[in-house]
Amino acid sequence: MQKDLRLYPITIEQCEEGGYFASCDVIPGCHAEGETYAEVIDTIQSVIEEHIALRGEHQEVVPQVSIPESHSWRMTLPLPVKHG
Repeated sequence: MQKDLRLYPITIEQCEEGGYFASCDVIPGCHAEGETYAEVIDTIQSVIEEHIALRGEHQEVVPQVSIPESHSWRMTLPLPVKHG
């Protein structure tokens, strides 16, 4: 049985009060906050996984982007690095 890698686009914004806010616009209601960039990515990933599981239990359709597991892919992300 071949598994597919599912990719969900997220948007990450820096909050004025500090920390980050992430949302997944293709799955309404999926959003998260985190103190660091890494934390908000981990948190939004967990939120998306929970939404998918709940929608599966209720047999609701979940929009998705899929690529075969064997396919090579890459992405570019801004990486905040403190210096100075």
